[in-house]
Amino acid sequence: MSVKSLFDLSGKVALITGGSRGLGLQMAEALGEMGAKVAIAARKPAELEAAEARLGALGIEAMAVPADLGDLAGGAVSRLVDAVMERFGRIDILVNNAGATWGAPAEDYPPAAWDKVMTLNVDAAFALCQAVGKRAFIPQGGGKIINIASIAGLGGNPPNLSMYTIAYNTSKGALVNFTRALAAEWGRYNINVNAICPGFFPTKMAQGLLDRFAQQVVEATPLARLGGEEDLMGAAVFLASEASRHVTGQMLAVDGGVSAT
Repeated sequence: MSVKSLFDLSGKVALITGGSRGLGLQMAEALGEMGAKVAIAARKPAELEAAEARLGALGIEAMAVPADLGDLAGGAVSRLVDAVMERFGRIDILVNNAGATWGAPAEDYPPAAWDKVMTLNVDAAFALCQAVGKRAFIPQGGGKIINIASIAGLGGNPPNLSMYTIAYNTSKGALVNFTRALAAEWGRYNINVNAICPGFFPTKMAQGLLDRFAQQVVEATPLARLGGEEDLMGAAVFLASEASRHVTGQMLAVDGGVSAT
């Protein structure tokens, strides 16, 4: 098989949560460009429609599915998987990208905020892996799971930045070990489970922090830059394709070297 063939995703179907903007849309574009059909899920229909139109303009076959994955009791996961399976008949790649954060000092952290972050960042990822695994990956004989964790899940916060994100850091740390555990368990099904750990990207979620500390972040980054609009594309394609068929249970930090310091 040629190297180009290893990265080819023609005939594959990718489901990306949080796919209407930011890092999720960036990865949807990358997987679509390599030939995958793309299903994107998010809460806001207007943003989803705009993203679907953008993907279509790039020649990517895409479908948008409104889904509030913070409402697991309401059956959002089942409805999402049903919709994708009904349209495409299969799912080959699952990107768990939807996430939430909440800023508050640990001693005053609201229990409801803790539950909100944990539900979306951890519980929803597990529920989707379980549903897609049972409905698609295991019957098909394989699949690729990419969990979007964070370098916040690899350690604490920089002491010079007032980042009160204990629930976010905890949830992403849980997602890191969830990735390892699921990879070990589902290798027998030919399912690769890996995680990308982004650093600081100017996303809507991170914008408030970067408005205050962008210069300090850049100065603390060995490559002296923030993440850009194309910096997750290659990592996503690699982990979604046959190029990574012997890679599982791994965390790929895309952070300009911050986690190496």
